[in-house]
Amino acid sequence: MANARVLSGIRSSGALHLGNYLGALRNWRELQHQYECYYFIADWHALTTDYADTDALKANMLDNMAGFLAVGLDPEQCTLFIQSRVPEHAELHLLLSMFTPVPWLERVPSYKEQQQQIKEKDLTTYGFLGYPVLQTADIIMYKANYVPVGIDQVPHIELSRDIVRRFNHLYKPVFPEPQPLLTETPKVPGLDGRKMSKSYNNAIYLTDAPEEIERKIRVMMTDPARKRRSDPGNPEVCPVFDFHKIFSPQETIALVDRECRTAGIGCIDCKKMMSTHLLQEMRPILGKRRELEARPQEVLAVFEAGSKKAQHTAQATMAEVRQAMKLV
Repeated sequence: MANARVLSGIRSSGALHLGNYLGALRNWRELQHQYECYYFIADWHALTTDYADTDALKANMLDNMAGFLAVGLDPEQCTLFIQSRVPEHAELHLLLSMFTPVPWLERVPSYKEQQQQIKEKDLTTYGFLGYPVLQTADIIMYKANYVPVGIDQVPHIELSRDIVRRFNHLYKPVFPEPQPLLTETPKVPGLDGRKMSKSYNNAIYLTDAPEEIERKIRVMMTDPARKRRSDPGNPEVCPVFDFHKIFSPQETIALVDRECRTAGIGCIDCKKMMSTHLLQEMRPILGKRRELEARPQEVLAVFEAGSKKAQHTAQATMAEVRQAMKLV
């Protein structure tokens, strides 16, 4: 689609890690050359789970902003902004919430899943229940045609489409129905084999020095059934092999697959090979990240300028919304 728009954001609930890079940022970097892209720091979304403790919010936002630029998101190629700097998002969220049925929100798979997983926090709040409505406001504010997501996030986009259809039916057609732009999200395990997450303390961060990354990989979990160097292993249950499949060339992947199964290679050597290929891709990003840390005001200026540009678009959209709803 000519001049199609893409919208995506990351919650500023923690420092960016390798999972964020592989699951989102690396893909965004490619999309900025194909579409008109809007990428944002979702600081209001961070409050849906972290509303009781906002001490780290500012530091997380600065970390995320520097991370966006370090991975190669170019403000000349895409619009980079901060959600809360565009208050029109809150207004549209409010208006959409007036006609979004509560059962629609309760059916979102992640609603009950996260309540079960995050038991240490009270998530029986309207903000947590209604965050998909805010997510919809984020998307349709810019009349985004596509939202890059993994298959597990498609229900969120379907809900956004339902809300758009209801708005367009109740008032008049203003918004296009956003489509999921399905992206192949690689399996990104943490150091302990679980999903990489700051909550599990098992992540490789985009602020880690190469030496720190190598140290973390040395203690990374492997095939738990392989107790001794002479034991054959099963690469398919090894988190290190998952990283080989992401970062290593095909000949290395084939070698590790074969040699692990026959005990021809030990876990230490396997990790060293993987670490070499991982750092080959990550070193330029880590270096750029260190440069940006020394220039926080320049980083902030990029996002302030992008927020003004985003707000200009948002103001035009809200003028249409108020007209359609006869709120003028």
